[in-house]
Amino acid sequence: MGKKVLIVYLSRTNNTKAIAEIIHHQVGGDLVAIEMQKPYPADYKTTVAQVANENESGFLPLLKTNIENIDQYDTVFVGFPTWGMALPPPIKSFLRKYNFKGKTIVPFNTNAGYGIGSTFDTVKSLCAGSKVLEGFSTKGGIEKEGVLLAIKDGVRKQAEMKVIAWLRKIGLNKKDNG
Repeated sequence: MGKKVLIVYLSRTNNTKAIAEIIHHQVGGDLVAIEMQKPYPADYKTTVAQVANENESGFLPLLKTNIENIDQYDTVFVGFPTWGMALPPPIKSFLRKYNFKGKTIVPFNTNAGYGIGSTFDTVKSLCAGSKVLEGFSTKGGIEKEGVLLAIKDGVRKQAEMKVIAWLRKIGLNKKDNG
């Protein structure tokens, strides 16, 4: 690949983290968790209500995560869960914080089975001037039903095969290139 890769992700129940780790294993680069200055509450329903309010008001939470030199990266993978069929506010904060013009942006997503909602379209709109590649999406946990980390064991192996196929399709599987 020859280009510097950054993989950032937001993960409440570690499903998106699992996909980020699979991508990292395949393409290398730097792996960074997006953390907020004031984390969301542990209680699921409280977090759902807070995120709904943030999405409605356009509030963008401050991030604890800081990427020192974003200019060094050519390709940025951005991973997130679908929350309320929308892009989580911390990801919006991240995408608004940096200039991605001229970079390749690669979204990836986990969700409770309802799909990506407006997430990939929002990534495209927040990354004007960049090349946004086809994203990856897979089912993760269903927190409201108590299913937290779903991408483990056999499911993780299946997810790994799907991620590898996707990376090949978009031309970013480093392991294929030596």
